[in-house]
Parts: sequence; structure tokens; C-alpha cells
Amino acid sequence: MTKKKITVRLTSPLTRALYRELRELSEELDSIMERDPAAVSRTEVALLYSGFHAVLMYRAAHRLQKKGWVIPARAVSQFAKFLTGIEIHPGAEIGRGLFIDHGTGVVIGETAVIGDNCTLYQGVTLGGTGKQTGKRHPTLGDNVMVGAGAKILGGFSVGSGSRIAAGAVVLREVPENATAVGVPARVVRVAGQPVPDGADKTAPKQDGRLPECTSSLDQVNIPNPVDAELVQLRRHVRMLEEKLGMTPIPDAEVFGPDGSGI
Repeated sequence: MTKKKITVRLTSPLTRALYRELRELSEELDSIMERDPAAVSRTEVALLYSGFHAVLMYRAAHRLQKKGWVIPARAVSQFAKFLTGIEIHPGAEIGRGLFIDHGTGVVIGETAVIGDNCTLYQGVTLGGTGKQTGKRHPTLGDNVMVGAGAKILGGFSVGSGSRIAAGAVVLREVPENATAVGVPARVVRVAGQPVPDGADKTAPKQDGRLPECTSSLDQVNIPNPVDAELVQLRRHVRMLEEKLGMTPIPDAEVFGPDGSGI
């Protein structure tokens, strides 16, 4: 028995639009399933994930905003905030595959731009630094991960493939495939390699490009820039003590940094 191949022709504009919506919806679900080990099924994600609901309502509000229906757009975004705890301004530009994990307390400003396949954890803010007009919120490239509680404030860019550690406060541009930690945030790794202290953290390599980062951010065993400064300060103090003929304090009596930065 020969199987017949069924071909569906999308002749109606409404049918094509519906098909496009369903395809984008499927892509959103797939992106979450790929990145969240706790996700059991697409049905669970569609019904129970607040980040997924917030993105869906943002897309509806964004279309209303583009049509000039500002108040209805804001009404949808405020309803989404009430329902999910996630506030996304309708004017923001968000690419495909945004995954907002848990999501409570996430704020995305009006002029923020987010690339494809980015991941934001709870408490993330993509905000501005004052009452200036124009581009005042950050731009995230593709495949950017922003850890829980991190704040990215200003109209600069965070390069594709970069990782922002939990609790970091980013106030200036971050290059591609970099890891930024601390308050204020400093770039400590590029493509998984440590950045020497004092090096130009935004300068490209000799071929004009930064190397691709293939590793994800280890949010526990990250370098602490405060510890690095304390170790450097201790070295300078020891050198001065030796020049002055003083007896340095034994290492056993020195409290060294414990990695917490406190």
C-alpha cells in the first residue's frame, strides 16, 4: 500500500500568520526544554512556566506598541507583571528563544535589546542609570547568560556568548565570550582564559576578533577580583617592609582572603 503525501498550502494570510505563530511558539518551548534540566515536558512548560508566559504576553504587548496603541500595550505588560512578577516594557526588542528562569523580579527596560537564545535568571535588571532620553538600556548579544540578581545598567552592549555572574553590577561594555563578576563588574575571563590584571579587557585579539567561548559560567568557583586586589596589596606591603628592614608578619598570622570578598 502506497502512502500518500499530504501537502498543506497556506494560501490565506490569516492561515500563514497562524502557522508562523505556532512555529515560533514551538521554538520558544524547545529552547526552554534544551536549557532547563528541570523541565519535564513541553506541556509543563507551556502551562506552568511564568517566564514563558511573560515572554508571550510581552510579544502581544510589543505588537500593540508598534501599532501605536501605547496604553493597551502597557496594560498588557502590567497584567503580565501582576501575573508573573516579571516586568518587560513593550518597547524592548527581544529575539527568539529568550529563557527567563524562575523570573521573579526581572525588569527589562524600554530601550533594552536582547539577542537570540539568551538566559536571564531571577532578579535580573536591564535598566538605565538616570533620566536621560534615547538609548538608555543595555543591548545583549546572542547566547548571553545573566546570573541571578545581576544588574546591567546603561546603554552599552554585552557581547554575544558572554556570562554575567550572579549579583554583578555591570556599568560598562563587556566584550564577546567574556565573564564579568563583581560590584562594579570586571571582566575576569575571555573565552575561558583569565584576563591579566590591568589588561585592556575590551581590546580584540590580533586577528580582530575575540575567541569563541565554549564553556558555561561556573557560578560557584568564579574568580573574585577583590581577593586578587588584596593579594596584590599584601605583596606590596611585604616588599616595603623588606626595604625598610622590618620583619614581615609570618604567613601563619596573616588572615588571607577566603574567596568570599568580605
